[in-house]
Amino acid sequence: MTPDLLCGSRILIVDDEPANLKLLDKMLASQGYEQRILIQDPREVLRHYQEARPDLILLDINMPHLDGYQVMEQLKALNDPLPAPIVILTAQHGRDYLLKALAAGARDFVGKPFDRAELLMRVRNLLDAQLAHRMVNDQKDVLEEMVRVRTEELHQTRLQVVRRLGQAAEFRDNETGLHIVRMSQYATLLARSLGWNDADCELMLHASPMHDIGKIGIPDAILLKPGKLEPHEWAIMQTHAQIGADLLAGDDTRLLQLAHEIALNHHEKWDGSGYPNGLAGEAIPHSGRIVAVADVFDALTSARPYKPAWAVDAAVAFIVEQAGRHFDPEVTVHFQRCLVDIMDIRNRHLEPHD
Repeated sequence: MTPDLLCGSRILIVDDEPANLKLLDKMLASQGYEQRILIQDPREVLRHYQEARPDLILLDINMPHLDGYQVMEQLKALNDPLPAPIVILTAQHGRDYLLKALAAGARDFVGKPFDRAELLMRVRNLLDAQLAHRMVNDQKDVLEEMVRVRTEELHQTRLQVVRRLGQAAEFRDNETGLHIVRMSQYATLLARSLGWNDADCELMLHASPMHDIGKIGIPDAILLKPGKLEPHEWAIMQTHAQIGADLLAGDDTRLLQLAHEIALNHHEKWDGSGYPNGLAGEAIPHSGRIVAVADVFDALTSARPYKPAWAVDAAVAFIVEQAGRHFDPEVTVHFQRCLVDIMDIRNRHLEPHD
């Protein structure tokens, strides 16, 4: 380290003897150390340490109120990730005494009366090491921040891709994209009501818009048919659940794993009459049972080329009536509890023609 860098170091000097403080202050000042903090009362060390964040501490051991060991205990309790090294100032030279000081957290020691050259050399060496540690630590913080920013950028990019995948399926189905906005918020609201934690609710918000991504693989003649589908056409339409699951399979991120689970299972029914696998009851993943209610409610209350929108009361009655058949009874109960908030979401994201 260059002298200029070291001269800016903050040095905490703790000794109950004013003469010693004055002597140490004069020695350090002669070497250009500009930030010297003198403390005669050891009870003030903790406050000054937290305010000044020193680069080095010169600490007497035998002091009233708190001895040097007690001061070191207080400093250790702060769990500072980059603690200032401590040089013990002592008139004791016994081996056990010095080992005890080193075990308590001291990095070095200087005997009294002070040898000027020895003291200044130990101060310089420890400041060299401490400032090197600080530079490495600062660089680590910079790198961690760069990684955090880049990770957040990748996360946001992934979410943008996810949203657009969901919208792609809706646009093919003559939707405005507001269906997936409403449905995903309904599903997130229900998940939270059912006890999902914040992180999983966030995943639900971003994964559920891909529930119908498999419609990309359905021929237009079937997907856009204005009338009722023939049995063979309906069989083809039902394959969108498996197609969507296949498109989303094989990724190791929690987001796409949940999206895969929802795409595959949101058309399963509580009584086992759903598709594609005829799962029943709790064999249907929780996410699929939640999205089933959210998706059907929004579909019923939205106008389509082949049907008018249902009245909200009629749609709610249908959901309740289908509890235990189409829908998980517990999810249905929470749907009713959340109805005021669900209507608020719906009113904030109405279709342009509504």
